[in-house]
Amino acid sequence: MKNFRTLLLIFFAFTFPAPAAINAQDKEESLTSIDTGLDIYSSYVWRGSKFGSGPAFQPWVEGGIGALAIGAWGSVNSSTDESFEMDLYISYGFDFGLSIAVTDYYFGGDYTITHLNHYIEPSLVFEIGDLSLTAAYMFLAATEADEEAGTEATDYGEEGDMYFEAGYAFGALEVAIGAGDGQYVSEDDDFMICNLTVGTSKEIEITDRFFLPLSGAVTFNPSTGGFFIYAGISF
Repeated sequence: MKNFRTLLLIFFAFTFPAPAAINAQDKEESLTSIDTGLDIYSSYVWRGSKFGSGPAFQPWVEGGIGALAIGAWGSVNSSTDESFEMDLYISYGFDFGLSIAVTDYYFGGDYTITHLNHYIEPSLVFEIGDLSLTAAYMFLAATEADEEAGTEATDYGEEGDMYFEAGYAFGALEVAIGAGDGQYVSEDDDFMICNLTVGTSKEIEITDRFFLPLSGAVTFNPSTGGFFIYAGISF
């Protein structure tokens, strides 16, 4: 099996037009951007599960050409119980509300050992008005070298974990319900609700020209019994 991430890049290269293939008029209409930022949260909670302990620092960098975005996102905790995560992703958004993405999750260790330290997740997000629907499938990647070394298929996860979520915004209040299996729940073979979240956000006025975004949420995971309250600021 060839390197999965290489295949993904080839797929996107043939699926979406490269900048050189866009005519002059399209270049004028397209939006090219690059941005970076930092979020600081009291706890790192994702899809109903808490990772590490203490405040989490989450930097990100993203570049985009039109609806195509390529970026990097990370999270490290300030305590000794660190939850280290560094991700790469590529996404494309369509005008009718659908976005597709592929994310490479890296949780530490030797970055070159694909089948042990990289999880690949194709995902879809559909937004219509205040409603959003998410579907994701996460599995371990594998390379041709892994197969030549005799790595068993089960070791790199031909069967992955699924996650589905529905969210709705009632003005400033946002609610979400998510369900999954494997890593998302307490029983590996069960598919069940694992994320009930209610959150909100606002901007704190620092000066006439500077506002600090603040968000907070409450999450309950019925599958594990986990209950979390957390908030964060964005720069």
